[in-house]
Amino acid sequence: MGLIVAEALYPGYSISKCEISYLGIGPSAMVYNVSVFLLGLLLIIGTYFLQRAFNIKIFTVLLILTSLGYMGIGIFTHNSYPIHYTAAVITFLFGGLSAIYSYKLMKLPFSLINVLLGLIALSASVFYLVKQYLGLGPGGIESMMVYPILIWIIGFGGYLIAFPEKL
Repeated sequence: MGLIVAEALYPGYSISKCEISYLGIGPSAMVYNVSVFLLGLLLIIGTYFLQRAFNIKIFTVLLILTSLGYMGIGIFTHNSYPIHYTAAVITFLFGGLSAIYSYKLMKLPFSLINVLLGLIALSASVFYLVKQYLGLGPGGIESMMVYPILIWIIGFGGYLIAFPEKL
């Protein structure tokens, strides 16, 4: 929700032309940076409970790295280019891998949906890194990296709530 509010607060923001990170340096900075940092913090807290429930170390490491990436994006804005860029790469890489790895914890068709979301995020990351925006613009292809991971986080959490016996 913070991302959507930040987009609304940023005058002239174009989801196609503007990178999402611009939201962290304009009039929407407070909403965007705080929401991204809180996402990372809450994901770390959730990871603690997932580790206790499932004791899957690889998944835990993937989620912690994703969480730290989100927190880094929230702390180091687009103006802190090398650090912000590194945090973003960590977020998208390990977020996509987390979504894919979560297939081990879910039944069909949910497990396949998560793999697909992870592959979309990772594929979009590759296109972004080689500056092939597929007609979507830099912001559009970046959205194809961000939204699948956010959808996966929400869906995975919903799955665990709906099927508490998995915990």
